[in-house]
Amino acid sequence: MEEKDRKGFRTVAGTDEKEYKQKIREHRLKVMKKVTIVVLILFVVGAGLGVFMAFRHYEGFDVLASVDRSDTEGTQFEVFAGNILKYSNDGAFYLDAQNGLIWNQTYEMAMPQIDICGDYLTIYDKRGSRIYIFTKDGLKGSIETTLPITQVCVAAQGTVAALMQKDDAGYLALYDREGNNLAQGAIHGEKGGYPIAIALSHDAIKLAVSMLDVNDGQVKSTLAFYNFGSVGQNEIDNCVGVISFSDMVIPEIEFMTNDRMSAFGSSKIMIFEGKQKPELKAEIPIDREAKSVFCNEDYIGFIIPGDGEIVTHYMLVYDTNGKQTMGKDIGSEYGKAEFLSNNEICLRNGSVCDIYTIRGVYKFHYEFDSEIYKVLPGISRLNYTFVLKNVTEKVRLK
Repeated sequence: MEEKDRKGFRTVAGTDEKEYKQKIREHRLKVMKKVTIVVLILFVVGAGLGVFMAFRHYEGFDVLASVDRSDTEGTQFEVFAGNILKYSNDGAFYLDAQNGLIWNQTYEMAMPQIDICGDYLTIYDKRGSRIYIFTKDGLKGSIETTLPITQVCVAAQGTVAALMQKDDAGYLALYDREGNNLAQGAIHGEKGGYPIAIALSHDAIKLAVSMLDVNDGQVKSTLAFYNFGSVGQNEIDNCVGVISFSDMVIPEIEFMTNDRMSAFGSSKIMIFEGKQKPELKAEIPIDREAKSVFCNEDYIGFIIPGDGEIVTHYMLVYDTNGKQTMGKDIGSEYGKAEFLSNNEICLRNGSVCDIYTIRGVYKFHYEFDSEIYKVLPGISRLNYTFVLKNVTEKVRLK
């Protein structure tokens, strides 16, 4: 109701306070609804884009940078400490991504092989007698063995284990990072098993040996575990465990981490764990002879023959608990299978390159004009470095 004040002006009764607060509340709710709708739309679009990108298949790329190289016949490539190692029968070159020389080493080897762990690298002559020890800064030590070399393993601090052979006997030698001999002696099983493979833990505390025993047509493989720490000092010859497997050959063993080792047998893959004494944790059966096996710290992969002409190969990946994470039909031939540093799987065959994610998404396929030697993941999921014959290219998939 209107009233007159003493000066004759009219006054209007104030708006109802409850009605005013209700209008403010309604306005705020409208704003919140609009913001929520916008956020939901952005989330759905982002999630859809993420799913699309995760499952997208690429068959092309843009070259961001290219560097020419000069390679000799038989050159091999490997990634070491973030750069590229190029090696052949007559020497090794350690190069950055721009093909800049960091160091080089000349030698003469009939069958050069390498082993890498952390910041240490060994190059050795299989069936020869020469071993070189390197870091990213260059040569640290060299070894001249008295017996032909079968296999060499290096630890993350530079300790080297070398398996050697003479006639029907196996010998094991340990060296420090400068190449000085620490220990050496014959190695064999209780009933004359012959050592065919070794594995050295990253800290050089644990050593595993795979031995093969064939008697009266019966095949048996034995894994022997050694500990060079305080626990092993209480055991005979530092041996902390022996496990035998009938009707199986175990030609390859590898420490995935300090406390985890994989053993690749002819009928199954075994995962061992233990800080001091490795124990069998998981077994992965293989119903057909594996053409390739490969692993990193977290996964084990292998490829077996397929069931027909269309599916020529079948690729499987398991985690360290023995749980299958991927099974994928492969319809084409391949020459090399390996995990990349981002857990993707790269298959190469001459000039053809295929990349799969750890979940089996077929991410990339391309046939180059020349042979592809190595693939290095970049800073994003679409960036890679392709090491091709005589050229290195940094690319982005499209």
